[in-house]
Amino acid sequence: MYNPSDEKKEFEKVLITEKGTIELLVPLDIYLAAGVHIGTHICTKHMEEFVYKLRPDGLYILNVRLIDERIRVAAKFLSRFNTGSIVAISARQYGFKPVEMFAKLTGNKSLTGRFVPGTLTNPRLNSFIESDVVIVTDPRADTQALNEAAKVGIPVIAISSTDNKLSGIDLVIPGNNKGRKSLAVIYWLLTKQLLREKGVLPPNGELPVGYEEFETKVG
Repeated sequence: MYNPSDEKKEFEKVLITEKGTIELLVPLDIYLAAGVHIGTHICTKHMEEFVYKLRPDGLYILNVRLIDERIRVAAKFLSRFNTGSIVAISARQYGFKPVEMFAKLTGNKSLTGRFVPGTLTNPRLNSFIESDVVIVTDPRADTQALNEAAKVGIPVIAISSTDNKLSGIDLVIPGNNKGRKSLAVIYWLLTKQLLREKGVLPPNGELPVGYEEFETKVG
């Protein structure tokens, strides 16, 4: 039977290395409570390297250590681009508020809901957006954006769960891209870490809002 406390103990062991215990961007409890590590009942070959284990209930579990590591890598990569040149995209409703908050706090752009074909490729459209890099919340739901970015040579960062394929993606952030709380925590951390890399926040600086403010409200 699945026991959350046992899972926490397992991840605590994963964080212990020869050089000492790895310090995560947030306490392990926040990652676990938000379900950032929860995958799906499917695992593609592309995502195997990010999987920690297959749970008895059939769910693939992502490695929290790698999730944390990739958020840092993605933030460092994004910091190379000028403010305003990043576009965060989400066709999934649960990603609306997270990408909007990311864009607002970092001075970049967001696109939510239906992605109009040609938005990244056709300058004659009113919806056309110039971008140097895009973040997609789910490669499957955001396929149109992913394909257009690849067509014009714009690098793509994607939050990817265990059921995603990674074709056309330059940098993967493994994580639960279907949960409200999970997406809120991932984008909150990405926002904070990007601002730290940019020097807007000090190395250990915090955002003026918590991850709860990134969560899409329902009902």
